Parts: sequence; C-alpha cells; structure tokens
Amino acid sequence: MFNNNIVAIKSAIGSMKTICIFLFTAFAFAACKKKESIPAGPNPPAGNQFFAKGADVSWLTQMEAEGQKFYNSNGTEMDCMELLQSLGVNAIRLRAWVDPTDGWCNTTDLINKAIRAKNLGMKIMIDLHYSDWWADPGKQNKPAAWVSQDFNALKTSVYNYTVDVMNALKTNGITPDWVQVGNETNDGMLWPDGKASSNMANFAQLVIAGYDAVKSVSTSSKVIVHISNGFDNSLFRWMFDGLQSNNVKWDVIGMSLYPSAANWSTFNDQCLANMNDMVSRYHKEIMICEVGMSWDQAPTCNAFLTDLINKTKSLTGNKGLGVFYWEPECNVNWNGYTLGAFDNSGKPTVALDAFK
Repeated sequence: MFNNNIVAIKSAIGSMKTICIFLFTAFAFAACKKKESIPAGPNPPAGNQFFAKGADVSWLTQMEAEGQKFYNSNGTEMDCMELLQSLGVNAIRLRAWVDPTDGWCNTTDLINKAIRAKNLGMKIMIDLHYSDWWADPGKQNKPAAWVSQDFNALKTSVYNYTVDVMNALKTNGITPDWVQVGNETNDGMLWPDGKASSNMANFAQLVIAGYDAVKSVSTSSKVIVHISNGFDNSLFRWMFDGLQSNNVKWDVIGMSLYPSAANWSTFNDQCLANMNDMVSRYHKEIMICEVGMSWDQAPTCNAFLTDLINKTKSLTGNKGLGVFYWEPECNVNWNGYTLGAFDNSGKPTVALDAFK
C-alpha cells in the first residue's frame, strides 16, 4: 500500500511538472509575440540628454534699474528669468566685462544675475569678453588696465582675471556649465597683440591661458571658443585649423547666427553643413551661442529657431549642445536694439514659442 502511494505521488508530481513546463512555454511564447508586435522605437541617443534652450539676458539688471517690466501673455507681471523659464528656456548666458565705466556686466553684476539663474535651476554660460566694453568681430579692445602690458603680462592678466571670475562664482555656489574664452573672436582678441590674422600663435597663447584658468577652478566647465557667422565654413576652418596647429585645447566650438527673414533657411542649411564639418574635422561639440532676428518678424523667427534647434539636435553623437537667443527680453524701445523677442508692451512674442 505504501509503495502504491509513492508511485501515485510520483505520477502526480510528473504530471504537475509537465503542466508547469507547458504553461511556462506558453507564457514565454506569448511574451515574445507581444514584444514582436510592439514597433521598435529609435535607439536613445548616447551621452547627456540635456539640450540648452538658452537666453543671454546680460542687460537685465540695467533694464530693471531703468524701470523695464515684463509680462506674460495674460498681462501678469513676472520676473524676467522666471518668465523665460516658463517659455521653455533652461539656460542663461551672461557676459562679463573687466571694468566697465557704468558698472553693468562687471563681476559683481555678473554674480547677481548668475545667482538668480542658479536659484531657478538654470544652467549657466559665462561669456568673458576680456574688455571693458563690447568685444566682437569689429573690435577687440584691451581693458584700460591692461593697455600698457607686454605680451607675457597680458597672458598673466587673462589667466588671473579668469580665475578671479571663476572663484567669485564658486564662492557663491555657482559652477558654470560653459565658459567662453573671448566673444566672437573671428580675428582673435586683445588687439593688436592677439590679432589672429597678424599673429595666430599669440591668440593661441591667450586662449590657452583662459582655458587653463577655467580648468584650474572647475574641471567640469566646458570651454568655448566663439566666433560669429556660423554659415561661413571657410572662416571656421581657418580659425580652428590655426588654433589646432598651435596646440590649443578647447571643448566646444561656439557660433553666432543672425539671419534676416529672407535668408534664414539658407543660413540654417549652411550652418548645419558647417556644424557637421566641425564635428567631423575636430571632433568637438557645437553650441549656437547667439541668434536673433527682427522683433517684428516673430512668426518667421519662430520658424528659424525651430528649424535651427532641430538641425543642432541632429548632429552625430549628440554633439549639438544647444541654441541661445541673444537678449530676447529686449523690445524695440530698449537701446535701439531691434533683434529681441519681446514687444513694446513687455510681452514675449511668438518667436520664443520655439523653445517650448
């Protein structure tokens, strides 16, 4: 009787195993079929997924001091940075002048704006002009305090000033994500010593001084070399071939792009070709540091921005880091600047909807 029970139990266990195997196979088959029935999505891009939709608001504290107000589309007054953030802006760019006569954009003013951006959780780009006022393709004037220095002293001043700005940020808990070593340096900076067309080696040494200074304080901050006319591939090749041949290190190639309502599509196509060439040629990341279009061409500007954002995102290996609008908070009544993205009632135009 006992043996008969053992046989019965073993038989029952064998049946249960058969049933379990059958059920497991059935479930596995069904799961595979279900997986096959779901269309495969695109492979997620490698690396950091953050894409900067940025705004340079360096004029902001001056505008506020002069009584400028900012309103959302419903007419509610808002802090400008908070308003921009509500429109999709996630990064702020701020210029730094060494010793401006009116104080705006000096290190103290820079820190005040950077703290506000940090408190909103925005990423931050610092744009070091190495001048007391505007530095751009047409002028790269030395700060007054550096005018009489020889070249070695000039390199030291670049290094020390950069360290001072970086340390001032660090003291306030701010680590900039990106730092420009010069602004629109199409022909170098700190003329005549650092004029690239006259002495590329000198310009290279100044960039190296700035790069080393940034990294001495923050190894995570990416250093940008920024030149204008992002559509001009020959200019970019000349500049970055020259820097590369002089052993310059940089992390990001920065571009400006200011088309008209009539030529923006052509400019964007040329800019994309240039960006792709820069990635292929130098294996560096790309940032569109400045864009703008006439404030009264807002729908066209929206199309321009949307297309440029998509083109920048399309770069191989996630090399396109972002797009920054230059001073969108300006309306046509502010300092005569007409390429902002706010109207004269202090409200944003539809141009900025591209950042949503």
